[in-house]
Amino acid sequence: MKRRGRLRRFVGALKPFTRRWSPGSEATGVVHSRYDALQPLPEHPPDWHTGPPDFVIIGAQKSGTTWWQGLVEGHLQVVRPARQRRELHYFDHFWDRWPTPEQFERYAGYFPRPEGSLVGEKTPGYLYQPWVAPMLAHVAPQAKLIVLLRDPVERYISGLGLLQRSGALKGQVGAGELGAREHRIVEAMDRGRYAAQLSWWLRHFPREQVLLLQYERCVADTQGQLSRTFEFLGLPDQRASVAEVSRTRKKATEHLPLVPELRRLLVDYYASDVKALQALMPDLDLALWKGFATLELPPG
Repeated sequence: MKRRGRLRRFVGALKPFTRRWSPGSEATGVVHSRYDALQPLPEHPPDWHTGPPDFVIIGAQKSGTTWWQGLVEGHLQVVRPARQRRELHYFDHFWDRWPTPEQFERYAGYFPRPEGSLVGEKTPGYLYQPWVAPMLAHVAPQAKLIVLLRDPVERYISGLGLLQRSGALKGQVGAGELGAREHRIVEAMDRGRYAAQLSWWLRHFPREQVLLLQYERCVADTQGQLSRTFEFLGLPDQRASVAEVSRTRKKATEHLPLVPELRRLLVDYYASDVKALQALMPDLDLALWKGFATLELPPG
């Protein structure tokens, strides 16, 4: 009850913040995902085989997953199907039903590769969507999962920037959209509760099939963390080019300002989850998450 009261106060405090960054409150309509339509199955040479992905980058949103996907796919033994978009988002729409055998088979059809090569996908929303874990475990039980985790406060601010650019934070006037902006803000907050999400995924995949990477460490030691990723995937090490390493990361313009009081509130909100995350990720370096570096975390 105490946490719920703090959450209500937090959402109320954010209203001026969202109005400041919204182009106007007169806009109407629903924001649709560009991933609503499935893309065609990729064409491939006849000697290539298809099957479930060898790896999936499941999250987290706004944590450098596109950058890391590009580095992984730069390996000579990793292929990316021709004209396939970076994020497949295949399971996004199965929140209300279990896929049919034909739908599972179609998913596997998106991953052609020659013998001796690996292929995978990236959909950072999967980490946050609880229905995906059992579905992916059903169709790709041997897949290796890669997760990049960013300071949850910074991830939240970056997530708000994404919502702002998509128009999702515009004021809504239709009765059916009442509170939609606030729900999106709370969703953006909860995406940073990594331990809760990972605990669910680890009920469906063994820990040895999950690689947890700290985004800030990947920025500071890109080649070292990339070599670690290749080892996890069973690939020989390979150096990334300077261009690939620098094709990152987070632009300053994507960060919306957050007043100190709200930043402190967010640190408090995430503290217990960060404590739980340390148990799942012993090499988590809190010195790289400035809000948590000297925090006395509550017993978890």
